[in-house]
Amino acid sequence: MEGGMTALLSRGWARAGIGLIAPGLFLLWWQVQAQSGGAHALAFAPLQSVGAAFVELAVHGSLFSDMASTLSRSLSGLAIGGTLGIALGVAMAIWRPLDRLLHPLLQAIRQVPLMGWLPLLGLWVGTGQGTELIVVSLSAFFPTLLNSFEGVAGVEGRFVEVGQIYGFTPLQRFRLILLPAAMPLILTGLTQGLAFAWIASIASEILLGVGGGLGVTMQLAQMQQRIDIILVAILVTAALGFTINRLFLRLRQHLLRWQAPLR
Repeated sequence: MEGGMTALLSRGWARAGIGLIAPGLFLLWWQVQAQSGGAHALAFAPLQSVGAAFVELAVHGSLFSDMASTLSRSLSGLAIGGTLGIALGVAMAIWRPLDRLLHPLLQAIRQVPLMGWLPLLGLWVGTGQGTELIVVSLSAFFPTLLNSFEGVAGVEGRFVEVGQIYGFTPLQRFRLILLPAAMPLILTGLTQGLAFAWIASIASEILLGVGGGLGVTMQLAQMQQRIDIILVAILVTAALGFTINRLFLRLRQHLLRWQAPLR
């Protein structure tokens, strides 16, 4: 037993070490470019400057409040857009007249990039944080809608027939057959919605520049020509987004314990 655990831990550490090779090489390349002088020195901030900027933002700046603002906006948009997407996707899959009614409209709206709606939303609701939340919610809405629809619509007919044989009510069929069978795709839609919501939060903060957030920090740093602060904001965004995604995947694995674990 102890030998198996030791081997498992060894494989885990080896895997983590291999995963650090590419970032390490990238940082080495970056440092070489930063120290090469000339135009490269302006475009590539030295790593020590990036570290100093991180300390500056963490101790004297608003780094943690910006992280909280972006995270709150992303999760709020996921909650709103994800809930509406799941509800509408399930309803369209169960009641096909609703699908025929809304499918063309939703497909047409989906073809317009989310940032393309900003001018219209600005006229309707202004350019404040409400517009940012709408954009983030829309970014989470469509992945959850499509996956929820496909999950429920793709349930095999033999499962539904079993419910009919046992005399299940429509609510029982949904709760005991349709929902469990569709849950993998529903959670996949939520995972995609989380990623899109995170990206949309950063993008809307950069474009609108209202309230707090990591995107606002990037925008202000660009105006001040602080490449080191821009890099800090990018690195924090990447690390925080990666962490949230991994936590959500762990939750997905727990809820779908019968499936093979995701990497």
